[in-house]
Amino acid sequence: MVLKKAIVVFMAAFFLASSAFAVEVAGVNVPETLKAGGNDFVLNGAGKRTKFGMGVYVNALYLKQKSADANKILAADEPQVVTLQITSGLVTSKKMEEATREGFENSLKGNIAPLKDKIDAFINIFKAKITKGDLYEFVYVPGKGTEVYKNGALSSTIQGIEFKKALYGIWIGDKPAQADLKAKLLGGK
Repeated sequence: MVLKKAIVVFMAAFFLASSAFAVEVAGVNVPETLKAGGNDFVLNGAGKRTKFGMGVYVNALYLKQKSADANKILAADEPQVVTLQITSGLVTSKKMEEATREGFENSLKGNIAPLKDKIDAFINIFKAKITKGDLYEFVYVPGKGTEVYKNGALSSTIQGIEFKKALYGIWIGDKPAQADLKAKLLGGK
C-alpha cells in the first residue's frame, strides 16, 4: 500500500513538473523558457494560426519579461524571439510567401517600399520546401538585427529594428494575421 501511494505521488509530481516546462498548443509542446542569441527568455504567449478553419502553424512570443503591451513590445530595442512551427502538411512555400507578404502589407499599412529589399531577403527562407514540423525562429538581437533560423540553422540576418517591428507586427500589430492569436501571444487565453 505504501509503495502504491509512493508511485501515485511520484507520478503526480512528475506530471506537474513536466507541465511546468511546456505548454501544449495544437499538439505542439511550446517551452516555457528559451535560450537564444545568448539570452534567456520566458514564454509571453502562444497560439495557433488557422486559415479556413484549419490549423496552419503554432506561434510563440518570447521576451525577457512578460508584457501584454503590443506597442511596447514592437518598439522595444531589446532581445525578443518569435517562433513559428508548421502544423499542416498543406503549407507550401508559395502559400507561405503570399501570406507573409500580406502580413507585411498589413503590418506596414501598405507602406512596404522602405523595407522591400529586407522583406524579400526574409522571404527567401520560405523558398525551400516546407514540411509539417518545420520550426522557424526569428531572434531579434539589438545592434545586429533579426536572425532567421529554420530547424536550428541560421539562414540570414536582417538588419534594423524597423524590420523587427514590421515582422513582429504581422502577429501583434494593429492589423494582425489573426486577432485571437495576437491576444494569446500577448498572454491572453
